[in-house]
Amino acid sequence: MNTKHLLRMSDLTKSDIDEILALADKLKFNQKHGISHPLLEGKTLGMIFTKSSTRTRVSFETGMFQLGGHAINLTSADAQFGRGESIEDTAKVLSRYVDGIMIRTFAQQDVDDFAQYGSVPVINGLTDYAHPCQILADLMTIRERYKTLAGLTVCWVGDGNNVCNSLIAGALTCGTKVRVACPEGYDPHPDVLANAQANPDFALTRDPREAAEGANVIFTDVFASMGQEAESKKRLADFAGYQVNTELLSLSAEDVMVQHCLPAHRGEEITAEAFAAHATEIYDEAENRLHAQKAVMALLMGGVG
Repeated sequence: MNTKHLLRMSDLTKSDIDEILALADKLKFNQKHGISHPLLEGKTLGMIFTKSSTRTRVSFETGMFQLGGHAINLTSADAQFGRGESIEDTAKVLSRYVDGIMIRTFAQQDVDDFAQYGSVPVINGLTDYAHPCQILADLMTIRERYKTLAGLTVCWVGDGNNVCNSLIAGALTCGTKVRVACPEGYDPHPDVLANAQANPDFALTRDPREAAEGANVIFTDVFASMGQEAESKKRLADFAGYQVNTELLSLSAEDVMVQHCLPAHRGEEITAEAFAAHATEIYDEAENRLHAQKAVMALLMGGVG
């Protein structure tokens, strides 16, 4: 990889993504066939959570175990930075204890600061701006189905949130066409749009039907993410008509995939019927968090090369 950290999807070149996915495929094969792969034997990952998670914690902790290493979980209550110690001091001290740091938090600046002040690789496990590990898993899942990413069309329906931001950057880098349908006021981040709108393979629309036409993959996510619960009622009203359902899927490619980063709120952003019809690929997507993140950790923390 051509970067020391994974802070946002735009950190990665196409060759970086190809390298990550190739290793992820290999590690998934090894895990399925009981082939040991202790690429990070004796190494430790520090995991910092100011946003709680099921999939992120379990996938990173399990991944480090399968790579022969160890993971330490730190919440705000466990760490001094949660009580006023600076990120600079925390990053510098943790770098003397661990071989890598994964952070799941709110502000992108916090992740950037850890990378600036620390001396070990930093992995963004999620911020309000970006979710690169999720998109690597998504790209892996799509490639498993279609054997390629170039030339496909993916469609995002719903909130232009952190996952959407990262999907736009990652998919366009891989030569995948991206259409985003979201209501006015819920567009992707301006920085992401500024880069994407110069690419002829990107389109932003207010019409989910237009975005879904002929798409190979349709993405969605909850309308109100963690920390936005107070906005739920307004968001449900604003996102009326942006549901992934049988009618919308009928406009897409015949072999369309559905991707959802979970948790899912059936009856809101996706119907129970649509989820059930595409549950296998959604659960494959969730599983691939494990394999894609193992590849990232191995490449960044010195287990490969």
